[in-house]
Amino acid sequence: MNTNENIDINEEEVIAAKMEAKNSPDVFTINFKTPIPYNEKEYASLTFDFGSLTGNDDLAIEDELAALNVMLVTPAFSGHYLIRMAAKACKEPIGCDFLRALNLKEYSKIRSAARSFLLKAE
Repeated sequence: MNTNENIDINEEEVIAAKMEAKNSPDVFTINFKTPIPYNEKEYASLTFDFGSLTGNDDLAIEDELAALNVMLVTPAFSGHYLIRMAAKACKEPIGCDFLRALNLKEYSKIRSAARSFLLKAE
């Protein structure tokens, strides 16, 4: 096998992996009507990989909410929990402050995607 064939196969594998991630039920992408500036960058879309989160992420969110004196009963029904979970699952380096500042329609779509992920896991 020559080098060109190896490159072609690797490129095909990368494309296939990207398509699989895009079609994964654990991955959610939102496209904004207009790019949103944040930390000297503009975002036209955001992708969230909820399947990449770990138990450590869950505990870190719980600890953060406890430090803020936010009582957590059921994570799947807590906006504070869900939006922090989405920020951790985001492929871009954003904070929950970015998500909280979105218009209600976009915020709700992201929060609902996080909630759906948790409810499917139960």
